[in-house]
Amino acid sequence: MKIGLVIYGDLDLVSGGYLYDRMLVGHLKGRGARIDILSLPARSYGLLLADNLSGALPRAVKAHGFDLLLEDELNHPSLFYLNRRLRKVLKGPIIAIVHHLRSSEPRPAWQNAFYRRVERRYLEGVDGFVFNSDTTRLAVETVLGTTPPSVVALPGGDHLLPRLDDGALARRCHEAGPLRILFVGNVIPRKGLHTLLAALDRLRRESWLLTVAGSLSADRRYAARIRRRISRSGFDRRVTLLDTVPTGRISDLMETHQCLAVPSYYEGYGIAYLEAMGFGQPLIASRAGAAPEGIDDGREGFLVAPGDSEGLAEAIGRLLRDRTLLETMSRAARARYRGHPPWAAGMARVEDFLERMAGKRSG
Repeated sequence: MKIGLVIYGDLDLVSGGYLYDRMLVGHLKGRGARIDILSLPARSYGLLLADNLSGALPRAVKAHGFDLLLEDELNHPSLFYLNRRLRKVLKGPIIAIVHHLRSSEPRPAWQNAFYRRVERRYLEGVDGFVFNSDTTRLAVETVLGTTPPSVVALPGGDHLLPRLDDGALARRCHEAGPLRILFVGNVIPRKGLHTLLAALDRLRRESWLLTVAGSLSADRRYAARIRRRISRSGFDRRVTLLDTVPTGRISDLMETHQCLAVPSYYEGYGIAYLEAMGFGQPLIASRAGAAPEGIDDGREGFLVAPGDSEGLAEAIGRLLRDRTLLETMSRAARARYRGHPPWAAGMARVEDFLERMAGKRSG
């Protein structure tokens, strides 16, 4: 099968969504499919809307003769009208990979009303969907008011290959000293790093250390705000900003830190949560989005309301004061991870769905 994949920028960009796309591309190529990446430039939302007037993508699609076109739903502002033109030059179906809807993110109501209108127009114009969670599926079905052809294929976490045995896990939990907290995610407002810092400001400084692993250039203005917050609070020796780090370094960090705290305002899935559970890290996350699909509050970690720094501080405080609880949750997190399907299982579900959809269109 000959497949095109429409994305913004480079497939190697660091985020959960791009990781999902890379794993899917790798699986499909391994199964004999030919995949061509059709990259659109990432720009401001207004400029992306103008892409709908360009003829470059229709010409490329026509020249390749794809059997099926995959589109990362992140690209919806560039495609919500352009897909009508693509249908004229494409013999197969258009399938959207949806990680989460832009209109699901917290922002002023008037903005989300506009985004939802554009997003709905896009969603109505494709033939089927690949979802990373039931939460994402329900969000799309709510916008459309119908149940479209789709598959839910959960991400895996097995590409990091945790190495920690039971003894090492127990020793890590009971090590003396401050609680070593890890934040993994691009430093953008949605990930809630500012809420985490506000929570830590409520706790004794000598009781914790925080390491942040994620891009500091994804939103430079917000990153500058975070740096000012760290300096103003006197956290310079308590918080380490690492910027983007390679996969191997992420594994090292998850092995040595004692819990993961990423209190996002919304997650379509939250691959970092699953990855951290493989290393026996209790999770501290928000209830918004899909986190409750993979985390039972009080078992593998704690779920708090988005933006609730007080609740977040209470959850972190319980772990730093009670290392027996930390170990219990660490073991529960790893057990949950071990029962989760690997990447190969989810990507095989997508492959079967794409073959069915391509067969329907050609038939």
